[in-house]
Amino acid sequence: MRGHDVGSRLLAEPEHTLSAERQSIYAVLRKVDELQRSRDPDFGTVLRDIIAMTVAAIPGAQYLGVTVFGDGGMVRTLAANHRYPSLSDAVHRDVGEGPCLSAARERRIVCIDDLATDRRWPRYRDAALERTRVRSIISFPLCGDDSAPAAFSCYAELPWAFTEESLELGLIYAAHTSLAWNVLHGQQHFHAALVSRDVIGQAKGILMERFQISAAAAFSMLRQLSQESNTKLVHIAEKVIQLERAGQASREAPSGCQCRNVSCGERP
Repeated sequence: MRGHDVGSRLLAEPEHTLSAERQSIYAVLRKVDELQRSRDPDFGTVLRDIIAMTVAAIPGAQYLGVTVFGDGGMVRTLAANHRYPSLSDAVHRDVGEGPCLSAARERRIVCIDDLATDRRWPRYRDAALERTRVRSIISFPLCGDDSAPAAFSCYAELPWAFTEESLELGLIYAAHTSLAWNVLHGQQHFHAALVSRDVIGQAKGILMERFQISAAAAFSMLRQLSQESNTKLVHIAEKVIQLERAGQASREAPSGCQCRNVSCGERP
């Protein structure tokens, strides 16, 4: 049977006839679909719901966290069902290494069967064992923009907690979480683009009024300044706006204030 026929049959089946495993996957798909359809989605709530369903479905998993990594050693826990994933993220931030960071940046699945004997990230191992009771970890990369690598990680207190089934189901739930993450990241990029457009438009207006030039000429001036200074165009635009506001404040200052601040000195 072809792949799309299998998918069509699955969606056509009444939910009560599905296995518990399929029902869980189906529930996560619905959550992702709701997120994509919503105009103002509550990403945090959706992600916490996905985490709860995933932990219940993956054999051996006790705790789960979604982590995003950024420049300058930035590590942020997007969502977690326990303090241990957050503590693990804090260790990643403190020591600059670890399984979740490697999974996110190298785009590969990382599995630790027993943290106490693992030798790949010794600084992470020692700090994580001191701060948590975690012994097994399996971390999946979330597919998306390279500017914000992220990982979806399962944790357990027992060594050798994860099986081949854990890996297979983890891949499915990580793929669905990637869809949710891409929705959020895409919206963040969209809003940032709108803000940048407004800032650049405001700076263009200032230059057009100041130099009596066209919109195209004002944009060309901003672009030239950006290239010559190796600075992002939006940051040049922000600087133009700041300088204009500073000039307005100076021009609007009461003229009498200068006289009040002048010292009369000693009388002759």
